[in-house]
Order: sequence, then structure tokens, then C-alpha cells
Amino acid sequence: MNRYIIEFLGTALLTFTIFWTSNWLAIGAVLAIAVLLGGEISGGAYNPAVTFALYHAGKLQKSEVVPYIIAEILGGLAGFYMYKKFVNKAL
Repeated sequence: MNRYIIEFLGTALLTFTIFWTSNWLAIGAVLAIAVLLGGEISGGAYNPAVTFALYHAGKLQKSEVVPYIIAEILGGLAGFYMYKKFVNKAL
């Protein structure tokens, strides 16, 4: 369960940073920090495409793919909601 929470939080933070800054350096820094902090627990995918790649590389079991993707999609939606609520109130 912890790995799904980490995927959710990492994806939410990454999505928020993407919408807020649109700066490749800030996005890369947030991704690096998220992988550094959560990579040991969840593998640090933070993206459904990376989840598929980890599965095909044999580093993720088939039963974990769907929960990872659900956590990442919900994290992306949460990151967008945070952006909409706190930064850009016009949306």
C-alpha cells in the first residue's frame, strides 16, 4: 500500500510542477527528488508509460500494473486540482 501512496504523491507533485512552472529544469529537479525519496519504496515510475516499461523489463509484477496506473492517474488529477485551486483560480 505504501508504494501506491508514494506513486500518488510523486505524480501529484510532478504534475503540479509541470503546470505551475513549465520550466524543464524545475520539472527535472522535482522528478529527481521524487525518485530519490520514493524510488526505493515504489520504483519511482510516476508515469503510466514508465510503469509499462518497468513491467516489460521484469521489474514489476503483472498484478501491480493496474494499481500503479490508477494511483498515477489519481495523482495527476490531484496535481492539476492543486494547480487550479491554488495557482490559477481562473480555470
